[in-house]
Amino acid sequence: MDLRTYTREYTKKDNRLAALSYFGTFAVYFLSLYLAIAYVERWYILIPAGVIFAFAAVRLYVLQHDTGHHSLFETRRQNEIAGHVLSPFTFAPFEVMKQNHNLHHANIGNLEHRETGEIHTMTLREWKEAGFWERLTYRLYRNPLVLVPVGSAFTYFIRYRWPKNTTKFGILGVLLHNMVIIALISLLYYVAGPTGLWVWLAFSFLGGMIGVFLVYLQHNFEDTYWDRRPDLNPQEAALQGSSCLDFGWFFDFAVANITLHDIHHFNARIPSYRLRKCHYNLPPEFALRRISFGEALRALSLKLWDEEQKRLVPFPAGNAHCILRAR
Repeated sequence: MDLRTYTREYTKKDNRLAALSYFGTFAVYFLSLYLAIAYVERWYILIPAGVIFAFAAVRLYVLQHDTGHHSLFETRRQNEIAGHVLSPFTFAPFEVMKQNHNLHHANIGNLEHRETGEIHTMTLREWKEAGFWERLTYRLYRNPLVLVPVGSAFTYFIRYRWPKNTTKFGILGVLLHNMVIIALISLLYYVAGPTGLWVWLAFSFLGGMIGVFLVYLQHNFEDTYWDRRPDLNPQEAALQGSSCLDFGWFFDFAVANITLHDIHHFNARIPSYRLRKCHYNLPPEFALRRISFGEALRALSLKLWDEEQKRLVPFPAGNAHCILRAR
């Protein structure tokens, strides 16, 4: 049995499991937000409820990602409707984001189409040829203290109001999406006042940071995969170029198994509720590498793709001092 045949065994959708995941996550999302707002003056309720809300928000985003692949519910129509309903809660306009993400899957690991990825990566050669301002901008961009918090605020609250390829894949859908968001925020303000709005905003921001952190780790680790055509190997790009984050069962559950990104990229038709079983039941000959939390944190120091060594590397030694002297 080859890996493609093996993964097909886990592509069967089940509306009962999908509905439990979908409506159950919404229930946790609203209940935790209510508790955080209602008990805002009691930090021992506010903080746990807010953190749970943040993870529920991440989970909704992952479920929307599943609907974009038509891999959550049994029919295309069910997935499309579910994806549009999720849209204002994830801040991601469904149709445009679905099409952009499909482009990402089609060009995974392709150095000539890095614009389809979520996190931009320069090659070591490009870095050496870059000028002062380009290097400085890229250094700031890849700094975790900038990438995660600023990246979260920019991506979810600004960039997704008009995502790339909006004019190509659906201006009307994006405009309606933004109008619904304004209506929901206005409703929250009417019901819970400025306090409720600030609580929602703060923990939505936390959810965004968790999401950006996970998106970074999905394709940015030392022995990831990049290449150019005709040498690009799609199977290696999917499996080696995507990570399996081994953070434990509970974390996998909290983020709807988006941590198992290698198997997902290999076969995007596997529902999120079957990904963990598919990965951990792999026959020994298909055993895939898993990244621990410690290694994931160390991966934040890797910035450039070295085409000769075929690995992600840190900035070359001495460049930071050169930039400082150039100032």
